[in-house]
Amino acid sequence: QVQLVESGGGSVQAGGSLRLSCVASGSIFSINTMGWYRQAPGKQRGLVATITSTGRTNYADSLKGRFTISRGNAENTVYLQLNSLKPEDTAVYYCKVDTAGARVYWGQGTQVTVSS
Repeated sequence: QVQLVESGGGSVQAGGSLRLSCVASGSIFSINTMGWYRQAPGKQRGLVATITSTGRTNYADSLKGRFTISRGNAENTVYLQLNSLKPEDTAVYYCKVDTAGARVYWGQGTQVTVSS
């Protein structure tokens, strides 16, 4: 089992920045890929970015250049730097972990609200 705790969400004005954090606990030795997804009201949850245990990253095309994903030195933490935020970035941001046993875990989500 892996438990995920996200933090760092909040309310900012357009053009502002936030840094989201996700800390994993439990069977962290089994973690392969960590990532962030988001879900806006009335929309499906979609990919923001992922990062593998070897540091390979993948981004949603529309977010490249504004958002940056990284993993902490302890390998059980993943960060998402959000820059140049727009009102359309308003969503609940979820941390997701994929393990070596092909199990998937989700965090509870953290709200990001961007005002114009």
